[in-house]
Amino acid sequence: MLYLTKDDIQKCFSMRDAIEADKKALELYSRGQTSIPLRTNIDIAEKNGQNLYMPGFVGGEKAAAGIKIVSVYPDNITKGLPSVPATMIVLNPETGVVSAMLDGTYLTQLRTGAISGAATELMSNKDSTVMALIGTGGQGAAQLEAVLTVRPIKEVRIFDIDFERASKFAEKMKDHFPQIKMIPCKSAEETVTGADVITTVTTSKRPTFDVNWVKNGAHINAVGAYTPEMCELPSAILPKAKTIIFDTLDGVWSESGDFLQPLEKGLINKGIVDGELGQLISGEIDGRTSKDEISIFETVGTAALDVYVAEQIVEKAKSSGIGKKI
Repeated sequence: MLYLTKDDIQKCFSMRDAIEADKKALELYSRGQTSIPLRTNIDIAEKNGQNLYMPGFVGGEKAAAGIKIVSVYPDNITKGLPSVPATMIVLNPETGVVSAMLDGTYLTQLRTGAISGAATELMSNKDSTVMALIGTGGQGAAQLEAVLTVRPIKEVRIFDIDFERASKFAEKMKDHFPQIKMIPCKSAEETVTGADVITTVTTSKRPTFDVNWVKNGAHINAVGAYTPEMCELPSAILPKAKTIIFDTLDGVWSESGDFLQPLEKGLINKGIVDGELGQLISGEIDGRTSKDEISIFETVGTAALDVYVAEQIVEKAKSSGIGKKI
């Protein structure tokens, strides 16, 4: 089988490649051409961690199959380790034989960043120039790169509960994107106020910003709340938004505290959601209809993204002679 490291993937697969692959994966998902059971979450309470198992099959002309084993250990950041370590196993969809193994940590970062990039490209105002990024963990860099790939961003405001970490992240991003102004902020209010695109990617259990800081016309990517206990969005922003789209309806309504918590309190109903990003991609539903409306994209992730993107990476790697055969 083929083994691909993070460096191998970066050599042959760009963020733009990942955005297009994500779009196709979610379009196939929304058309019912996938078999994706909800992921299995095993809570490791004594270690402040979770182990997640995400199998899946994606049909269509380029079928793909596999399973991602991913863990979420927030304390790893203090150990110099990824807080979301993962391994991706790719199966030959014709035979079921393992054909490749990939660095799932980078794959997770890439496909998760790319889905926010796809949503930003499809839902935000095209002239968006100011981005707010809340959270500088393992997902931060890819989330940033994805938005920069699809919009003419000139200024990025960066917030983390640890200001020193936000400052170091900003310096690192300046090296990668020297043409963009990177500003570490000491408060979420300073970060969000006036931003055109807001991406929040944390493991917070309470809202990471206030509804009153969000300007008309802003687009919000809510990335971090993948369990019912987690919540990044202020509930008051939901009825204020004109367009709300999920990566997968089943996934968000099963897992995300951003919507489950206000639903349980009777603050919203399921009718406020317009549909899935795959439906927007295929033209089945409409997205933004005015420059001044607020739009929200909620993602909890789906194995459809991992399986399909991984297969596309493997194809590119093979054609480029990249990777190690074992």
